[in-house]
Amino acid sequence: MVGTAERPHNSTPLAALKSSLQHPCFSGEANANRGRIHLPVSPRCNIQCRFCRRSFNKFENRPGVSAKLLEPKDAVDLVRRSLELCPEITVAGIAGPGDTLATHHAIATFEILHREYPGLINCLSTNGLLLERYAGDLHRVGVKTLTVTVNAVDPVILDRICSAVIYDGKAYSGVEGASILIEAQKRGIKKAAELGLVIKINIVLIPGVNDEHIAAIAETAGGLGASIINIIPLIPQHEFAGHESPDCTILDGARREAERFLPVFRHCQHCRADAIGIPGRGDISSLVYGDEEQRVSVEETFSHG
Repeated sequence: MVGTAERPHNSTPLAALKSSLQHPCFSGEANANRGRIHLPVSPRCNIQCRFCRRSFNKFENRPGVSAKLLEPKDAVDLVRRSLELCPEITVAGIAGPGDTLATHHAIATFEILHREYPGLINCLSTNGLLLERYAGDLHRVGVKTLTVTVNAVDPVILDRICSAVIYDGKAYSGVEGASILIEAQKRGIKKAAELGLVIKINIVLIPGVNDEHIAAIAETAGGLGASIINIIPLIPQHEFAGHESPDCTILDGARREAERFLPVFRHCQHCRADAIGIPGRGDISSLVYGDEEQRVSVEETFSHG
């Protein structure tokens, strides 16, 4: 339980908070009976995390993967078909397969959807590098909930997790690149919170790297206006292929540390960038896309989305 003395004041409007209660990635209750559609419109990323490998395929059940890219103009038809098959869908989300703000595709998609389906909750996941720049646009096109992946607020620690940052066409690495990303995330989260968006912070928990840093991330994020936190256990992949995954004791300890400052979401399904349906009840994307081939999970890993 979060102590009221330690939980920072959150000025998010009541209407936005009520929307998040209908969001299966923000509410444990909604996770069991509400659906979401992920629209894979974002092709590129502007950072490289050492645990992340983006891919296009029909088989891997993880973030950072989709079967194909979707054009913004095709989103309405896809949402329509999805709602016909799964009327419990309350959320139209964009979570990749690249970063959603590295190109303008996500904002263009929401601009169309906000006109055609104003009752849907528009949701975006991002690494936050360009969030300050585009927070106003997200608010304008009806984005109500936002997920930002923040794996460290100390540049020395983040340097061990993120190998490259591409900012305004220039590549940065090391502590310099990590510092640029952290400061951009802080400014972006603060601005988005001031605009009234409900913000969830994702943290990829990496034993021996950021497992002793969780409280610092949660405290910083809460102070900037975030509402909830989600701790994702690392599954070894890419540069962290030989690294250990956190066991239940480490994961529980990290969640307890985070709960000193923010409520913790514990129902994450680690979905693909093109997932459709109610989390945990099966994916209906093959029906929506007209793909008869069944998707089989052959590996798990995590992206920033």
